[in-house]
Amino acid sequence: METVTSTAPPPTRSAPGTSTALLVLAIVVVALNLRGPIVAISPVLDAIRADLGIGAGTAGLLTSLPVLCFALATPLASLLLARAGLERGVLIALGALLAGTVLRSADGSGPDGLWAVVAGTLVIGAAITVGNVAVPVVVGRDVPARRAGIVLGGYTAALNVGSMIMLSFTVPLTAGLGWRAALAAWGAVAVLAAGIWWLGTRGNARRAAEAAAVDEGDAGGPVWWRRPIVWMLTIAFGGQAFSYYGVTAWLPLLLHDRLGMDPAAAGVSASVFQVAAVAGAFGVPVLLRRGAGPLPALLAVCAAWAALPLGLLLAPHLWLVWCALGGVAQGGGFTVIFSIVVRAARGPAESRRMSALVQGGGYLVAATGPAVVGAVHEATGTWAVPLLVVLGAIAVLTAAGAAAARASVHRHEHGSAVPRPV
Repeated sequence: METVTSTAPPPTRSAPGTSTALLVLAIVVVALNLRGPIVAISPVLDAIRADLGIGAGTAGLLTSLPVLCFALATPLASLLLARAGLERGVLIALGALLAGTVLRSADGSGPDGLWAVVAGTLVIGAAITVGNVAVPVVVGRDVPARRAGIVLGGYTAALNVGSMIMLSFTVPLTAGLGWRAALAAWGAVAVLAAGIWWLGTRGNARRAAEAAAVDEGDAGGPVWWRRPIVWMLTIAFGGQAFSYYGVTAWLPLLLHDRLGMDPAAAGVSASVFQVAAVAGAFGVPVLLRRGAGPLPALLAVCAAWAALPLGLLLAPHLWLVWCALGGVAQGGGFTVIFSIVVRAARGPAESRRMSALVQGGGYLVAATGPAVVGAVHEATGTWAVPLLVVLGAIAVLTAAGAAAARASVHRHEHGSAVPRPV
């Protein structure tokens, strides 16, 4: 455990011309763009394959490349936010997201069309990476401490809502417009988010300048990346993200194989898993406010997560219960981990750097999730061992997350001058 004392003054939490409600709305609308454009391509992959003449493996890259971007582009995202500031950095990212969406839908067939789709996908992944890093930092800096947990919950819920909206409406749009125009249409959500973000953060120049001055004083205590809690959180998020992407990729096929479900019925499981995340995103902040620190909420999330692989192993016919519990856990896990990041950071600069490292490391592990789970299934010919692999990742989340939660409580008990209770 560590004891850290910071002498930096508390960050300014408000600025003239900006209301917390409008800022929260901006955060939520930005979040609609941070997963949806990636998953929107999934239901039209067959149409894309036929149009471009590509195989299933190449088509699969269009959904896995953005996750790799989350890991590999995180240092660049952090650098952009340091140079441009949080407000302008997010606006730049939304502009890049719009450009990537348009490029991905550029007309063309064969190699030329594939080049545009891949390049657009990479731009989309890099743009979303900036938002991934920036939003938790904005919440920690600008949202009143008593509301930070619920705002993070709303942000997490909006990630899933954006995914559901774009998954649900891309196919109907494709039927009338074609897949290119259907995917390009979601650029309108990025434009809407940019306008609301500008309104929600205008007038923040003074706060940003004050925060920058505070950042210069963030050197008290250990260098940020040497703090054990940073690496605990990185490992914990790796376990969370590996479990999420591993389950998301293979859950429908698992249910088809074990229960004989037809593909349509098995696909419902993915919807349950995503929809239930909204309950976890809003439920965890309640636990955080009522509990003595983040540890009870973290343990509740891990117990719900563990119910998914254990339940599918022991009582697969109750798949609906296990998928719902797993969905609650995956939404709550993201919220509780980044609540601890907000709580543990000693200033906006450290919050940005911690957020970048936690997400960069976690998503690097997450990118291996579908491949590892699939390879284990292929090697063993059963789903028992892959489920145990997911359970092992959840055990890593539990151990590292619990250690980080205890460390954050220990820090507050020893008197930080910049407390951020969630």
